[in-house]
Amino acid sequence: MNTNVTEKDGKYIVSLEGELDTAHALEVEQAMQPLHELSDKDITIDCTQLEYIASSGLRILLALLKSAKANGNKVVLSNLNDEIKDVFKMTGFIDLFEIK
Repeated sequence: MNTNVTEKDGKYIVSLEGELDTAHALEVEQAMQPLHELSDKDITIDCTQLEYIASSGLRILLALLKSAKANGNKVVLSNLNDEIKDVFKMTGFIDLFEIK
C-alpha cells in the first residue's frame, strides 16, 4: 500500500495505491495524520490506484472527514473504481463524501 500526500492548486492531494485493508490501515492512518491538524485547505483523496478498501480504511476516511469538517474544510473522493464505489454505496458512505 502506498500513500502519497502532496499540496497542489491550494489543496492537499492524497493518492492511495494498492489495498487499504486492515494490514495496511495503521500505515495509511499515520501518513494521513498531519492532515487532521490542518485547517487551511480542502483535501482530495485520489483513488485512481486504490484496488480495495476494508472497513478499517473506511474508518480512516471518516475520521479525516470529521476533522476536516471541524476545521471548515471538505474531503473529496476522486476516481473511484466501480468496486470501491459499490462499497461506499453499501455502507452509506456515498452520502457522506463529495465524489468526483
